Amino acid sequence: MSDLLRIEGLVVQFGGVTALDGVSFSVREGQICALIGPNGAGKTTAFNAISRLVRPADGQIRFAEHDLLGLEAADLSGLGIARTFQNLALWPGMTVLENVMVGRYARGRVGFAASLLGRPARVEDREVRARAYAMLDYFGIADVAHRDCEGLPFGTLKRVELARALVAQPRLLLLDEPAGGLAHGDVRELGETLMKLRDDHDMTLLLVEHHMQFVMGISDYVVALDLGRNLVAGNPAELRDSPELVEAYLGAPV
Repeated sequence: MSDLLRIEGLVVQFGGVTALDGVSFSVREGQICALIGPNGAGKTTAFNAISRLVRPADGQIRFAEHDLLGLEAADLSGLGIARTFQNLALWPGMTVLENVMVGRYARGRVGFAASLLGRPARVEDREVRARAYAMLDYFGIADVAHRDCEGLPFGTLKRVELARALVAQPRLLLLDEPAGGLAHGDVRELGETLMKLRDDHDMTLLLVEHHMQFVMGISDYVVALDLGRNLVAGNPAELRDSPELVEAYLGAPV
């Protein structure tokens, strides 16, 4: 397997604070890779740099043959990169189906507003709607397709956001704390879903997550950061009893 995403010497500064200091790691095609570390380690900053939401002071971010630092956040969907957010970023006042369709229109030629305004239907409109239904069915939530997102259970909304990301058929899916706020049973089901997604859709996943049991159960590779720098990296078996990782989370023994 070749590297699909490669980060080299990434430096991000906010004023006089260095949030990332020379961070480097790569994600191989078809991997589930987790980015972990204690609060303030720089995980979210790295994620936001990859997503083009923050501008690094130095370093490189490459996706396949593309230099992401030369692009804007709006360009990523067209390259095959999709992202979910820690805080659900669904559109209020829109149905589940409409929210999922937005994810596909980001890659299509037809504007979503044009569809809602009732302009003449195009082949692409029908294809987008059909694909959105298919993704809702894949996640087992087709029965709520025409309900507003507001008022639905949190676990269902997490699936809606996943469906919206997946409807664009990304090669790389960035997941920001996907297990956050879920009950124990939902976390286990989410893990099974993500592994199935990787296998069914030939997809690469990079996730930021605090839930260590979840991370160690589904990840092929784990990258740990601390204080904005690389700490350790390896497969879950290699990192499970890592002294450096234990110290970063729990502190050095007295």
